[in-house]
Amino acid sequence: MKRFYTDILQNELLTQRQMLFVSGSRQVGKTTLAKAIVEQQHGQYYNWDNRQHRQWILESVSNMSNATLLNQMGVHELRDQRAVVAFDELHKYKDWKNYLKGLFDLYEHQLAVLATGSARMDIFRKGGDSLMGRYFHYRMHPLSLREISAPFVAGQLLQDPHKPEPTALEQLRRFGGFPEPFLKADTRFYNRWQQLRQQQLIQEDIRDTNTVQDIAHLDVLATLLREQCGQVVRYSSLANQINVSVDTIRRWVTLLESFYYAFRVTPWFNNLASALRKEPKIYLWDWSQVKDIGAKNENLIASHLLKAVHWWTDHGMGDYQLHYLRTKDQKEVDFLVSRDNQPWLLVEVKSSANQPLNKHLGWFQEQLGAEHALQVVMDMPYVEADCFAVGKPVKVPVETLLMRLV
Repeated sequence: MKRFYTDILQNELLTQRQMLFVSGSRQVGKTTLAKAIVEQQHGQYYNWDNRQHRQWILESVSNMSNATLLNQMGVHELRDQRAVVAFDELHKYKDWKNYLKGLFDLYEHQLAVLATGSARMDIFRKGGDSLMGRYFHYRMHPLSLREISAPFVAGQLLQDPHKPEPTALEQLRRFGGFPEPFLKADTRFYNRWQQLRQQQLIQEDIRDTNTVQDIAHLDVLATLLREQCGQVVRYSSLANQINVSVDTIRRWVTLLESFYYAFRVTPWFNNLASALRKEPKIYLWDWSQVKDIGAKNENLIASHLLKAVHWWTDHGMGDYQLHYLRTKDQKEVDFLVSRDNQPWLLVEVKSSANQPLNKHLGWFQEQLGAEHALQVVMDMPYVEADCFAVGKPVKVPVETLLMRLV
């Protein structure tokens, strides 16, 4: 399945001077993306996990002028455009940032560099950054309702309304948005795929970082977070349940987040004196793992909103962030999307159209000045209408909203 990222990132890779970094979960499609771009551009692909590729990369570290890898790339050939080269999982090389910096500084006009890998690229990106000004970063997400149902216009903040296939949303909800299990839509395959992915994440990826000595207890934490999806994270309660320190729980949650197992949504408290300020809510990148139907619905919406705010931000459309709203006197709305640090969109998730409109939507909209306040209803049929044209709280079919996003 061709992802919408492919053509857009390929065009950016060829037209911008910067390298492109693409990070995302295991099995989300990063390698497929890199190979597709390389194939279309007749470029070169190198994977750090491949022994021969790793040998060529290490050889070029000490010989940036005439190593085998550089000759394969064609840096000394006359070309009408830069040669495309993709590095997959290069972040596993401890000095990967300096390696790419040296390559870019020497061959900026000869090479268009794409680097893909796990979340650790994003972690290292946040430190002292020797690559500053030399790259753009994109976060790759699982499939969403818009991506599987209709064309996507990259420069458009909100996509045009479009009715999805009748079974598309239920297939996403049941099998998740990771391409292989979604496309197969087979329960037995899905169960086996899930077991293998969890094992690889905990027993291989995280263990290989050598930062966790007690993998068994980390696995227990992952299970507890899945069971508490959509709830506020109580670090002290989790520490008591697992019998480790609060600091260890915080560190492990951050680690699971960095490997795209879960993501935190923090409370919005700007211009809201009574708002909670500290505790985040937790959601899974793979919402299909959540058993409770209400929590799964909320996670599905959270994931779609996160994909949208990441794309809008990464693509230069503004600074978008995902939060939730809760006050000390128990007023609450599931999600707030901020734009350039100002409230923009409020979203409440409900399973049934019979449930009344959340009165807190109107209260928060008045207090914060958000442009849009939507109560997303999971069992309402699609409506061909612009939910973003309504300036007051309104019930909206889930498909109507999700088809406007990324």
